[in-house]
Amino acid sequence: MRVSDLQIKDIVSVNDGKKLGRIVDIDMDINGKINYFVVEERHFFRFFRNSNEINVYMNQIKKIGEDVILVEM
Repeated sequence: MRVSDLQIKDIVSVNDGKKLGRIVDIDMDINGKINYFVVEERHFFRFFRNSNEINVYMNQIKKIGEDVILVEM
């Protein structure tokens, strides 16, 4: 799976079903291991709000589906 495949999936919290956003960046160590994904929160009126970013660590990912990535935050 490529990072570009992950970037088109919505990130959804399993705790409350809230859509958190989409992956915009990744953080890796010098060995190429992914530490966390940077997720930009999506807002309907994105032009009027500052974008917030959250970090989703690998141990928080519970399931990668066809359309969504389920995370426990």
